[in-house]
Amino acid sequence: MLRVLWELGEEGLTFRALRARCNDMSPSVLNRRIRELRQAGILEPRPADGYHLTQEGRSLLPALRSIGQWAERRAAPSRRLRRARTQYHRAR
Repeated sequence: MLRVLWELGEEGLTFRALRARCNDMSPSVLNRRIRELRQAGILEPRPADGYHLTQEGRSLLPALRSIGQWAERRAAPSRRLRRARTQYHRAR
C-alpha cells in the first residue's frame, strides 16, 4: 500500500502506469490496494487522467518522505558492508 501512495505522491497515474511504477504488481493486488485506499478516502479516480491522492492522501506525504529518508540511511551501511565483503572476497 505504501508503494502505491509513494508513486502517486507527485502526479496522477492511470492504472497501467501505476502498475508499471509498482514493478508490475499483479492487477488483482493493485486493484485491492486501490479499493482500500479509495474506501479510506486517500485516493480518488479522475476519468481524464487516472488516480490521484485526495487532500487527506497528500497529507501523508511528509510522513512517507520521512520514512524514505530513514530507509536510505539504514540502507547505506548495508551497501557499504556488501561492497566491503565483495572487495575482500575478490582480493583472496
